[in-house]
Amino acid sequence: MTEYHGRPYYSLDTYLREIYGEKVYKLSLDGGMTCPNRDGTCGEKGCIFCSAGGSGDFAADRALSIPDQIAAQKQLLTQKRPVRKFIAYFQAYTNTYAPVSYLERIFLEAMEDPEVVILSIATRPDCLGSEVLKLLERLNRIKPVWVELGLQTIHEQTARYIRRGYELSCFDAAVRELSARNLSVIVHTILGLPGETDREVLQTMDYLNRQPISGIKLQLLHVLRGTDLAADYSVGKFEVLTREHYLQLVIECLTHLRPDLVIHRLTGDGPGELLIAPLWSQAKRTVLNELHHQMKLQNARQGLYYHP
Repeated sequence: MTEYHGRPYYSLDTYLREIYGEKVYKLSLDGGMTCPNRDGTCGEKGCIFCSAGGSGDFAADRALSIPDQIAAQKQLLTQKRPVRKFIAYFQAYTNTYAPVSYLERIFLEAMEDPEVVILSIATRPDCLGSEVLKLLERLNRIKPVWVELGLQTIHEQTARYIRRGYELSCFDAAVRELSARNLSVIVHTILGLPGETDREVLQTMDYLNRQPISGIKLQLLHVLRGTDLAADYSVGKFEVLTREHYLQLVIECLTHLRPDLVIHRLTGDGPGELLIAPLWSQAKRTVLNELHHQMKLQNARQGLYYHP
């Protein structure tokens, strides 16, 4: 069994150390945007699981300029450890949903920081028009640009329930356009969506194996206060995954995925003041340690994972 800095999968930390020779930290930024799934363009309530913060609950204060957000985030990170390299991560809401001139300004403000080595942009596949794609391609010549797309699932019935707001064909087209411009694509998936079987989750993994993507996030479904998902959970419409079920499902997903795919996330964080369930996910370090332990045991028995 080949391990990646002690982990039996190709983690983001391993990938970054290979490229930059040291640990690289994310600066979670807020570009001040909204989402077409909230402003009435394709919906008004957003995705059923999305908090009022637009999945940017840990991002910096949007009232600050981008340079000031970067400075504030750096200060938090460097208080505990020496840090020299960062990813500027535009996380909250849909970060290509604005005029191109505005996007160019804030993205360049982030990239001009000499300690920022990567620009990472979370967005929707239906918000990547031709001018936005040209901008991202141009910026990618300055520093690496990552585009994170929220797919969640390939199954249309589930996509309708979570109010994703676009069809799978839209995602396919976006990945093709980004790949053609040599932009790295990271795909966000959610494990434990109501009504989805483990087999359907693995079908999403198999589908992604055939896509020209470079990384994936495996996100545990969190039920957050104030969401419509929380309302359904409160009346018993679905159950969240147990820790044991989740760990086994993650291992199955990693077994299915191409070994060259960089694993950007294996559980995710739910804000403590918003999280309703599953509460076991708050012990993130314990969960990850147990996952690594179980994977190493399986590797020792079966030799499932290897270096790409």
